[in-house]
Amino acid sequence: MIELPVIPEEATRRKKPDWLRVKLPVGKEYAKVRKLVDEHKLHTICESGNCPNMGECWGAGTATFMILGNVCTRSCSFCAVATGRPPEYDVDEPRRVAEAIKLMGVKHAVLTSVNRDELKDKGAEIWYQTVIQTKELSPATTIETLIPDVKSNWDALYRMISGGQEVVSHNMETVESLYRRVRPQAKYARSLEQTKLTKEYGKRTKTGIMLGLGEKKEEVFKAMDDLAEHGCDILTLGQYLQPTKMHIEVAEFIHPDLFAEYREEGLARGLKYVESGPLVRSSYHAERHVNV
Repeated sequence: MIELPVIPEEATRRKKPDWLRVKLPVGKEYAKVRKLVDEHKLHTICESGNCPNMGECWGAGTATFMILGNVCTRSCSFCAVATGRPPEYDVDEPRRVAEAIKLMGVKHAVLTSVNRDELKDKGAEIWYQTVIQTKELSPATTIETLIPDVKSNWDALYRMISGGQEVVSHNMETVESLYRRVRPQAKYARSLEQTKLTKEYGKRTKTGIMLGLGEKKEEVFKAMDDLAEHGCDILTLGQYLQPTKMHIEVAEFIHPDLFAEYREEGLARGLKYVESGPLVRSSYHAERHVNV
C-alpha cells in the first residue's frame, strides 16, 4: 500500500497530542530536491501525502514514488486514495520514473503503488520494468519496492521482485483481528505467505503496521511473532491518523514510551530491525534498511 499521510488536525475527530506535532522541513539538500520537484513537476508520495519526515528523508537522499496510477481497486477503511476501476496503464511510466530518480539524484528510491486487482499480472511488469530501468540509469541508487497484495498470484509476485531491488516491503497494516474492518479485501495469512515467499526468493523483507486502531498489546506481539516466523526482517510501527470523517476513527493515540517498548519487543522476538514511533511511516529511514 501507499504511504500514510499526516492529515490536518481539523480533519480528525480526536485532538492530536503534543508528540504528533510535525516539524517544518529544512536544510540544503531538502531545498535542492524541493526545487527539482517544482521545476520538473515530479510526483512523490512524500509531497502529496504531506509526510512528516519529508525534510529528513529528502536530506538523506531518499524519496518515494507511486506507480500504476492513483485509483485503487481496494477500499481499505484507513486509506484516502480513490477507489474504482483505474483508467490508466502507462507502459512508458518506468522510463519516466527512472529519469525522475536520476534527475533528483536520489540515493535510495522507494517505489509503491495502488492495488491493480483488475490486471492479470497485478501490475507486475510495470514494477519489474521500473526497477530495471532505474538501475540502468542510476546504478548506484538502491531501491525498496513497497508492493501490494497479489492475491496469491505468485508468478506476479516473483516478476515484481526480480528486478534487482534491495528491499521488498509489503505492509500488513494491522493485527489479524482488525483485518475485516481495516482491510476487507485482504487476508492476514495471505500477506504473511507473501512475505515468506519473498524471503525464500532471497530478498530482504519488510512490513509496516499502524497502531491506534484498537489493537491490543498481545495482538501486536502475536503479529511480531508471526512476521518473524515468516521471514520478515524489518518492521515499521507508526500512529494511524484518520484521513477524513468517512474513514475509520482513531481509537487511541499511542504514547512514545509504548512505541519504544514495541521496538524492544520486536527485536527480542526475532525481527532484525524495528522502526517504531508516532511519526514513523513505511519509508522512514528506508536507506538504513538496505544493509540490515
